[in-house]
Amino acid sequence: MGCAKYSIVKVLWVSVLACALLPSSASATEPFSYRLFPALYRKENVSRIDQNMSLTNYQSSGGFLWDRVPLVANNTIVAYYGSPLSDRMGILGRYPKEKIAAMVKETATQYDQVNGKDGVIPAFYIIYGTCWPGGEIGYLDDTTLIDYIKYAQSEGMLVFVDHQIGKYSVREAMEKILPFLEYPNVHLAIDPEWRTLAPMKEIGSITAKELNEAQDYMDDYIREHDIPGIRMLVVHQFADKMIQARQTVVSHRDRVILIHTADGFGSPQMKKATYQRNAAALNMPIKGFKLFFKSDFPAAGFDMPLMSPAEVMQLDPRPSLVMYQ
Repeated sequence: MGCAKYSIVKVLWVSVLACALLPSSASATEPFSYRLFPALYRKENVSRIDQNMSLTNYQSSGGFLWDRVPLVANNTIVAYYGSPLSDRMGILGRYPKEKIAAMVKETATQYDQVNGKDGVIPAFYIIYGTCWPGGEIGYLDDTTLIDYIKYAQSEGMLVFVDHQIGKYSVREAMEKILPFLEYPNVHLAIDPEWRTLAPMKEIGSITAKELNEAQDYMDDYIREHDIPGIRMLVVHQFADKMIQARQTVVSHRDRVILIHTADGFGSPQMKKATYQRNAAALNMPIKGFKLFFKSDFPAAGFDMPLMSPAEVMQLDPRPSLVMYQ
């Protein structure tokens, strides 16, 4: 599959049968969306057939089945990370959005060649709330963010809106980013590393209870505002302390897919070890993986060497979201 197929979402045929067979009410302990899409757990599932559905139709809700299809069920999402205001916070801030879009599409093409039957969707991953010293948060102006969102939508791309939390509660962080879900290509993210009063000096953390509540806030918001589809919430982790009591995280929400993402730079061996520690959290089965380009900023860490798309796709379980800083 090549660049022309970014907007194609491959739907599991078994989901059609599941819709007809499921009872009218879903058990709270057996989440509806996960039972519909078992391939979310094992990306190498071979019981798929190709059915085409445009990303635009998916995002605008084309009926019951389309509403129940998480994008990660049959796609690898490839994102470039950073802030449009800074060339030090990731690759996204080093170039205009048009060039970043072309670059991430090229990287997405490389993943499409090695990710089996999955499709691929390129994305911007934008830091909206940046943690400053003392835990204060500096916000990207909404005009800039919406400009990126609308441009991404015109290019068949997704946008992840990230909040670093700082000194604030997880609820306060979520309340700042939830309104952007009005745009059909927007998904959300929180980063426990920056839930601190001393960024760059200590690693922050959230609790499993807070992460459960963040999913609940998002799920409730989607329902209350009649927002179509299933949206993703990304959470980062590279150190055990970042998600405290993580074994008590419950990742099953009807309208929210939690993406548990391995962060951190280093050698492939180190990164694979971090990923395997995250993979052990079976209660958060959908995984993401972050890579770091070399930066001209002296204090910025980077991967050496950078893992290839083929190497990333060999991780077990195979990540649904891959991002580059």
